[in-house]
Amino acid sequence: MSSDKTPWGVSLHGGHSGEYCDHAVGTLREVIEAAIEKGFKTYGISEHAPRHGERYLYANERDRGWTLEKILADFESYGTAIFALAEEYADRITILRGYEIEVVPHDRYAEIMLDYRKRFRFDYMVGSVHYMHDISIDSSVEEFEQVLKITGGLESLALEYYESVARMIEALKPEVVGHLDLVRKNGHLYGPLDTPAIRDAAESTLEVARAHDCILDLNTAGWRKGLDSPYPAPWLLQRANEMGIPVCFGDDSHGPELVGAGIPEAREYLLQNGVTAVKVLNRNSEVVERRRVEL
Repeated sequence: MSSDKTPWGVSLHGGHSGEYCDHAVGTLREVIEAAIEKGFKTYGISEHAPRHGERYLYANERDRGWTLEKILADFESYGTAIFALAEEYADRITILRGYEIEVVPHDRYAEIMLDYRKRFRFDYMVGSVHYMHDISIDSSVEEFEQVLKITGGLESLALEYYESVARMIEALKPEVVGHLDLVRKNGHLYGPLDTPAIRDAAESTLEVARAHDCILDLNTAGWRKGLDSPYPAPWLLQRANEMGIPVCFGDDSHGPELVGAGIPEAREYLLQNGVTAVKVLNRNSEVVERRRVEL
């Protein structure tokens, strides 16, 4: 994937493993070895931060007997393991030590997520919004419909979603904004997500992302979820590019077999939409640098 001829072969959102995530497979070591095998020189690991509260446990976690105490302990273990593995493999690959945040509990997530960053000295953060009104919009259609009912319809939900992403960016200042238009995952089943009002809301969120020097996650999982494009959609990607907001690839891998999935196709997608470079993170000793890479 990545070589002297393909320096754009980088993922800043991925590396979830079955050791620490109920809906992933394989071990973290296997994920890193897959990244090496596929030619990555730099690979970002961004395991999910835990959701503080029994109410936020996934159905699958409950079925497997996982508890809040377990997922909290697992993340503590991850925070130690990723540093050890990054050092172990340092002569073969630069592993960026990161995490993907959660916006629950909604009234104190910022304090919790910023504390994780300080405590574990993570290199970077992927800022994602998976929850609206304390209900996941990234899971089942049934849960999405609950949020639709609360918000009063698809357009209202999308407007609230983009406002939530903007608030998250302002609170956490993440280096990477994850799957900016995740609302499309289930929302595309219920109507258009590019109405004038939604476009205005999304552009306001892009303004916030630009103000905080964020990189947008060109997330290839959109294809795997049955969408006709990755996240973000063409109109949103084009507007971000017009505003000078950089992007980088995210394979959103949940196991070694998905490492690098869709990145060559995503490069073509960027070029088709007028994007000619990505911005990547790279760690030089303990300093994380940003650099522009031509596609």
